[in-house]
Amino acid sequence: MAIWRTVVGKLWLTIIGLVAVIILTLGLFLLEYIDLTFTDPGKIKRLFTYAGLMGFLLTTFFAFFLLTKITQPLREMKDASNKVTQGDYTTRVAIRSSDEIGELANSFNLMASELQTLIRDIQHERDHLSSVLKSMTDAVITFDAGGCAILTNPQGRHLLDDWSSAEEWTDDGESDAFACVPGPLRDTFRQVISGGKELTVKVHVNDDVWSVVMTPLASEDEVRGAVAVLRSVTEEFRVDKMRKDFVANVSHEIRTPLSMVQGYSEALLDDIAASPEERRELVQVIHDESLRMGRLVKDLLDLARMEAGHLEMNFQQLDLNGLIARVYRKFSALAKERHIAFSRSGEDPSLTLESADGDRLEQVLTNLLDNALRHTPAEKGITLTAARIAGSKGDVIEIKIADEGQGIPRKDLPYIFDRFYKADKARKRESAVGGTGLGLAIVKNLVEAHNGKIRADSIEGEGTTFTITLPVVASRKRATKQTRR
Repeated sequence: MAIWRTVVGKLWLTIIGLVAVIILTLGLFLLEYIDLTFTDPGKIKRLFTYAGLMGFLLTTFFAFFLLTKITQPLREMKDASNKVTQGDYTTRVAIRSSDEIGELANSFNLMASELQTLIRDIQHERDHLSSVLKSMTDAVITFDAGGCAILTNPQGRHLLDDWSSAEEWTDDGESDAFACVPGPLRDTFRQVISGGKELTVKVHVNDDVWSVVMTPLASEDEVRGAVAVLRSVTEEFRVDKMRKDFVANVSHEIRTPLSMVQGYSEALLDDIAASPEERRELVQVIHDESLRMGRLVKDLLDLARMEAGHLEMNFQQLDLNGLIARVYRKFSALAKERHIAFSRSGEDPSLTLESADGDRLEQVLTNLLDNALRHTPAEKGITLTAARIAGSKGDVIEIKIADEGQGIPRKDLPYIFDRFYKADKARKRESAVGGTGLGLAIVKNLVEAHNGKIRADSIEGEGTTFTITLPVVASRKRATKQTRR
């Protein structure tokens, strides 16, 4: 009704024009009628023709004027609406009057302004959520109801690519509907979609362990998908397993000598040993087992201090020639007694470390040579060598201990520096010389405390070579920190 009122309101121009034409025509007709006294009919026809032509021209002019006045703002609003539809929210309409069409144009401009503000706020929130999603260290994957991934962050996309290329998962007939879902998540996705409840599970993929929290995306009366958040808990799983294994191994290592000490001490109390020689033998066993427990406790304390960074180190300049000679003298007699050929490299004036703890490095070589002697049969050999070589980050000293023993199986090599790990599961330890299973773990920590590296190369049945690489110029900052502790 407001538009019609506007149209009627603008008709006054046309009405006034028509009235003026009629009055003008009548006036001319009356004047000519009086002057001519009805004597010239042709002139009367021309008069009516001129009056009709003038009225037509004036009416046409006012009609076009009225049409332009009404439709131009409407065309402008239509064009502006099309631009807004295409995403140009900055479009505005010019206000040319204060009537209803002007008010409509003003309302359109207000609507476009509010829409622009709303779209800008939505875009800002979307960018913010996208930044948060991309910066998350956890993998986030959104699935639709059919199991297809519709939204992921970079970590989630990388995970999907890895699982799709690295794993082959067999599908049963029931899982065909969710073939798009990665195999490790398929069962969990099926349960979430069917039950509509959040699930938290752990999945094992290759050598990794993942914690998965999957939440359904629910609408009013159906589940339209699910969101999965995945976090790698491989390290936590490994640490927890190490803790359990550590407790079990310590219990096992201590239980055996404790049982022997208890049993032989009870034998002494019950006077089972009839002769002094038998009593002395029982006492010797008790003594040896107590020494073994003492070594175990000492190694455990040393290893705990190393891993916590509280092991006291005395860094100073060290001549490795003296250290190697001292270790060689210590083990040469034992090697000769066991008919093992033990050799070493000659002295080299360049074998000097700028910052090292001689006692700790001697402990390293002692542990490695003790292992080599216990695993090398008679008539075989052990070699201790040291040389200075050029490295990419400066000169290093490379120490090698090579034996011709039974070797280490390839599958055990990555784990030999773990606590209590034994490559030879069937090896029986003698009470006097048996190890605690912590020697190589201690060696690795001591070498790393010197900014060095250690590796093992072995061929089963031919022997094992341990290679220690120590930088000639070590980090003074780390050495000072360790000494202060």
